[in-house]
Amino acid sequence: MKLIIHFLFCLSLCFSPLFAQNADISLLRSINLNRDKSLDPSFNFITNSVNPVVIAVPIISFAAGCIARDSAMRKRGLYIGESLIVSAFVSTALKYSVQRPRPFVTYPDIEKQSSGGSYSFPSGHTSAAFSLATSVSIAWPRWYVVVPTYAWAAGVGYSRMHLGVHYPTDVLAGALVGSAAALLTHHLNKWVNRKTKHPILYY
Repeated sequence: MKLIIHFLFCLSLCFSPLFAQNADISLLRSINLNRDKSLDPSFNFITNSVNPVVIAVPIISFAAGCIARDSAMRKRGLYIGESLIVSAFVSTALKYSVQRPRPFVTYPDIEKQSSGGSYSFPSGHTSAAFSLATSVSIAWPRWYVVVPTYAWAAGVGYSRMHLGVHYPTDVLAGALVGSAAALLTHHLNKWVNRKTKHPILYY
């Protein structure tokens, strides 16, 4: 319950008109217009890595578990995939509920350096990245897994602002949605396992 309350509080900040219209665009302008343009290709690479990574990690984990006959590995792959599906569903629902235009549409001075087609809030790339980072960190709670996965997710979020396609609040909301999706799936899995004599999930 505390997790849900904290999530809703942080998400409510993203809807604050004062923050969204003033601090939000000011921070985005500072990041986007004052960026080191020589880093654009690097941040494009980071942002474009999301789809291949979020597809590959659960599939490879599941396949490796099948090949090695390792049920724990297989179930970790399923859990990661589940959390990504939940994250994508919530992000898409929010996008079409809020219908926030992209920053480069509302503010023509913002320099768009990457693709950004649908609505802006929340950042789907960031949501997927943090869903993956959180679920992978729960599945393999080792520092050498947690640190690089969250560093990558943070890089994805920053890249969306650097490239001018999302506001900071879009990125913040995406990180919250993705992390919450992984945590919610984790707790739902635990609840299911307590209710069955033959646990089918990764715990």
